[in-house]
Amino acid sequence: MRRFPAHPFSPIEDPNFDGDKLKEECGIFGVVGVNDAANFVALGLHALQHRGQEAGGIVAHDPEQGFNSVRRFGYVRDNFTKAEVMKDLPGPLAIGHVRYSTAGAKGQTAIRDVQPFFGEFSMGGAAIAHNGTLTNAVALRRELIERGSIFQSGSDSECIIHLMARSIQKTIAERIKDALRRVEGAFAIVAMTRTKLIGVRDPLGVRPLVLGRLGDNAWALSSETCALDIIGAEFVREIEPGEMVVIEDGKVISSRPFAPAASRFCIFEQVYFSRPDSIIGGRSVYETRRQIGVELAREAPVEADLVCPVPDSGTPAAIGYSQESGIPYAMGIIRNQYMGRTFIEPTEQIRNMGVRLKLNVNRALIKGKRVILVDDSVVRGTTSRKIKDMILEAGAAEVHFRIASPPTAWPCFYGVDTPERAKLLAATMTEDEMRDWIGVNSLKFISLDGLYRAAGEAQGRDPKAPKFCDACFSGDYPIVPADKIAEGFQMKAAE
Repeated sequence: MRRFPAHPFSPIEDPNFDGDKLKEECGIFGVVGVNDAANFVALGLHALQHRGQEAGGIVAHDPEQGFNSVRRFGYVRDNFTKAEVMKDLPGPLAIGHVRYSTAGAKGQTAIRDVQPFFGEFSMGGAAIAHNGTLTNAVALRRELIERGSIFQSGSDSECIIHLMARSIQKTIAERIKDALRRVEGAFAIVAMTRTKLIGVRDPLGVRPLVLGRLGDNAWALSSETCALDIIGAEFVREIEPGEMVVIEDGKVISSRPFAPAASRFCIFEQVYFSRPDSIIGGRSVYETRRQIGVELAREAPVEADLVCPVPDSGTPAAIGYSQESGIPYAMGIIRNQYMGRTFIEPTEQIRNMGVRLKLNVNRALIKGKRVILVDDSVVRGTTSRKIKDMILEAGAAEVHFRIASPPTAWPCFYGVDTPERAKLLAATMTEDEMRDWIGVNSLKFISLDGLYRAAGEAQGRDPKAPKFCDACFSGDYPIVPADKIAEGFQMKAAE
């Protein structure tokens, strides 16, 4: 059923406007050791807003007032910049979360699904915020309910709270370890007790988490380094795959709760999700994306007059393509920076405008030109078709698409919202068929080896031991998606 606003000025995201882009599940942030830690968390979440726009939440602890929580729908800037809200979140320790749902309520977000989640245990309260997806959550949830657990949300993350409650360990940190040993999938977690800030990454390190320092005794945990920058924190290091850090009294204690495993960081963080001003694995995300464009120009050259990005995610790759090919870079498509949400009722006429509400063609520049359009990905292809139509209507002589990722042929089950496989264009069509369906003069994707080279792997992808999780391109799932297999999902046949 389509959602409509209660009145014409209620904010709503129409899935038709941006339903052809992959969505990250969320961003997490935590701070300990500063006055009014929640204010720092709000700033950090603002920097992580690209990772989730549906809702946000902050939990803070004050020695006198105890735990306090605020959860709100919408953007951080509209909720956590108000003095009357922040005064309810005192204390030197806080964690926060911005959400885009991949597990839990779809469509209209329920407030009960907004993290961080809080639980009161015999040794005191604890809050937890999770980025990723648990691939055995359905089975765990069924088991927990049969044993008497009462779930308050539709989120897979709540399983962790219930597993903690059932643990016999004497400390919150040990209970978190207990719980996470039972779960499967991808997770980066920021948690807090009355005195401790805790960070954990799954054994493969699929989802990101970094550590930052504020002064002598204050610390921060974040999904990305760009959120450390906004609060003036020094980037110290990444939390390593399978590592757990417990921060208390200005000290960081590290442990390894899980069996060692080879790292498989999500390569789509490099392509699309992370902000270009973040650092991943010691490499600038911007530089990796620029290098993707360089590799694309080498792998798929074409005679043209202009290289234009599909803003904003295609911009660094377009710059790299232009630099390597010698074809001039130009802003052939202009993005409306203020089109986050529509505040008018999405009538059929408005929906048909679709992409035009966000993007507009620079007609004077495009007319009569052979144009290379560089975009980050093709998911269902519907947006690509609309952009092609806009470019041709503006009088372009030719349109060539160059895509800064390999064909997305498999769904992600590790924290990225992807359509079922049958709706992925690359799952049902060859590259030539996709070119004809989109209706462009040429369509080329970067190879998987080219993507690896751009990400710093000079020899390309080692099929026996891939450095990254690239399941959405290769069908090689490093963590068995148990719940999805139980639902009938067919894994890629062994080659």
